[in-house]
Amino acid sequence: MYEQILEKLKKSKFRSSFKLSKKDRVYIESKGLETIRQHAKDFIKKRIAPAVIENDGKQTPLRNHPVFVAQHATACCCRGCIKKWHGFETGTELSYEQQEYLTGIIMEWIKTQIS
Repeated sequence: MYEQILEKLKKSKFRSSFKLSKKDRVYIESKGLETIRQHAKDFIKKRIAPAVIENDGKQTPLRNHPVFVAQHATACCCRGCIKKWHGFETGTELSYEQQEYLTGIIMEWIKTQIS
C-alpha cells in the first residue's frame, strides 16, 4: 500500500537524508513497535490533524524521537508537506482514515530502517 509513495520519497534528496540514529533504534527496541505506533498516532492527532495549527511548518522537531525523524522522512511533518506529497488539503481537520494512513506510512518507514 505504501510502496509507491516510499519510492517517490527515496528520490527526494531532502527526504532520503533522514535516517534513524543508534539512539533511535535502541529506543524502538526498548519500547516495541506497538508503543512507537501509539506515539505516532498521538503525534499525528495532536500536532498534525487539526484544521488550524498555530506553528504549522515548525511543529515537528528534527530529532529526539524516532517518529519525528520518520515524519520528516515521509513528508508527514506539517500540513504543507502532507498536501504536497499526500494530497490532503490544508485548513480542514484530517479524518481518522487520513490519520491512520499517515501513521501507517511512518511505521512502514521505521520498519525499513530497523530491518
